[in-house]
Amino acid sequence: MLRDECSRLDRIIWGAIALVASAVVASPTLTSFIIDWASFAKPALACFCLLLGGAFYRWIRRDEPIADALGGAAQVIAFATFAAPLSYVAASAAFPLRDMELAAWDSRLGFDWMASLAFMNANPLVHAVAAVAYGSFAIQTTTVVIALGISRQARHLRLFILAFMFITIVTIAVSTVFPAQGVWGYWHLSLADTPTIVPTTRDAPLPTFFGLRNGSYRHLIAENAAGVISFPSLHAALGLLFIFALWPVRYVRYIAFSLNFLMIAATPVEGSHYLSDVIAGLLVTAVSWLTIKCVQFPDRPGHPFAVEVATQ
Repeated sequence: MLRDECSRLDRIIWGAIALVASAVVASPTLTSFIIDWASFAKPALACFCLLLGGAFYRWIRRDEPIADALGGAAQVIAFATFAAPLSYVAASAAFPLRDMELAAWDSRLGFDWMASLAFMNANPLVHAVAAVAYGSFAIQTTTVVIALGISRQARHLRLFILAFMFITIVTIAVSTVFPAQGVWGYWHLSLADTPTIVPTTRDAPLPTFFGLRNGSYRHLIAENAAGVISFPSLHAALGLLFIFALWPVRYVRYIAFSLNFLMIAATPVEGSHYLSDVIAGLLVTAVSWLTIKCVQFPDRPGHPFAVEVATQ
């Protein structure tokens, strides 16, 4: 019964990945984009190796937890490989920038972004910790998949992957019609404004972001793609998702909570995000998680984290 349910969810996951991939592959026929296929080589090789390993552990060694972990990692990598270029296509729509509204919302919330930057400048050790937490984004994604796989949280693993994909697609869609360049560009900041620290993101994505908007950049890449989504914050959204996902794994839940609390708190300065971006990202995750849980697991009532009983 469990394996049949997991197989059904895997088909949904791979179907969603195929749809996103199809949209990216079709985009050069409808737009002026060019796909840089070389940038897809490493992710494709990684997916192939993970799927091969997953098949070995599922059908030969008969170790379902490891097979789930390897298969889940392949699904996440495959989706992320095509989601990144999809965000480029979305940014090229070039809707009017909304930084003025976002800055005004922050002001109404009583949030002073420059005061946060000044605090980090005055406390470089705090900034160092924040930067590490913010930079844990990629490795945490893999860690969640492995932890849920080997702890036999098969359903919860699929719920995480479905939520990961849904949240990413929602943030891409919202950022398409509500684009923003971020605080660093809007306030015309430079490293002179950060004499003792170097925030992680700063203005690094801006050349790509504006190149997508004005048509001067038309390459779709999978590897080392720039983060061009500002509102909602995908970092904040996935930080909350990681907490939800790892809560059933007893020995890591509080580590995950602490690390991702720091990552979310670090997002405004490290990611050049407005507080409004962060709040919107958290709301996207909360709604997405509960929606997918209710749709895919309607027979499993309980608190928002519950899908099956934790085993570790």
